[in-house]
Amino acid sequence: MKVPAGFFETLWSFVSFLPYFFLLFILGLLKAVIICPIVVGIIMIVNSAVIIGLWPAHFIWTLYCVLRTKRLGPVLKIVALSVLPVPLILWPIVGIVGSLLGGIGYGFFAPLIATFEAVGVDVTDKCYHCFADGCLSTIRGSYTAVQDFIDFCFHAYFSYMDELSEKVPKDEKPIDIKLSKLPSCLLATLVGVPVDVFLITALALWKSPFMLFKGWKRLLEDLIGREGPFLETVCVPFAGLAILLWPLAVVGAVVAAIISSFFLGLYAGVIAHQVFKVAFPIFSLLS
Repeated sequence: MKVPAGFFETLWSFVSFLPYFFLLFILGLLKAVIICPIVVGIIMIVNSAVIIGLWPAHFIWTLYCVLRTKRLGPVLKIVALSVLPVPLILWPIVGIVGSLLGGIGYGFFAPLIATFEAVGVDVTDKCYHCFADGCLSTIRGSYTAVQDFIDFCFHAYFSYMDELSEKVPKDEKPIDIKLSKLPSCLLATLVGVPVDVFLITALALWKSPFMLFKGWKRLLEDLIGREGPFLETVCVPFAGLAILLWPLAVVGAVVAAIISSFFLGLYAGVIAHQVFKVAFPIFSLLS
């Protein structure tokens, strides 16, 4: 394929791309608006019913298996039984909200992306596939996701708990923590969580504008110059879609950094238990 070299060729390539992209984008949005409520309804109704219906069984069986297991030592078992009620109580809220957000994301973006994929090289009847792709396949995908979630809640979760409560071989020692190290672990965790959350959140927010504008700059350069991943004509519609969706990628990176900072702060307690020093895990996490 001939890549535009001069200014006018590049400008004409960019201008001729815009109507082609906007037609696909509007068609994809219309399909997303129609399909998204159906997908959200399927995922929300089924997942919420499963979560709420099985929540008492999950709550009781989890505590029972932890209390019964021989894989955990007495101190670690007491700590686990003291902490576990919090995530178990929050599980219905987190599960229902996650199902809602996941249903919205899948129901909206799957038809939109399928519309752009319909103009690929290997697609024969492009006009038909632009209208048809991403409709029934997205609905079928929501049924598959719901079925996998049901299988996990009904079968896989109880299997994991049963494995936890199985008898331990004689040569295997139970996992435990020393009671003398527990105060230092709690102190390292209490200091590490707020420090890591604050620093990583501040760093992620500070870097996000650079990620946004540098990403836009590179995508626009590749689009106008037909370089990088957008060298082929069939990839050009994805260039416009990538430019529009790039802010969502940046927001997702910031949210992921904030969430991971909490668990990184909790890891300070693990390091404190391993080295039995309070200052070392805090300084290592800061570094």
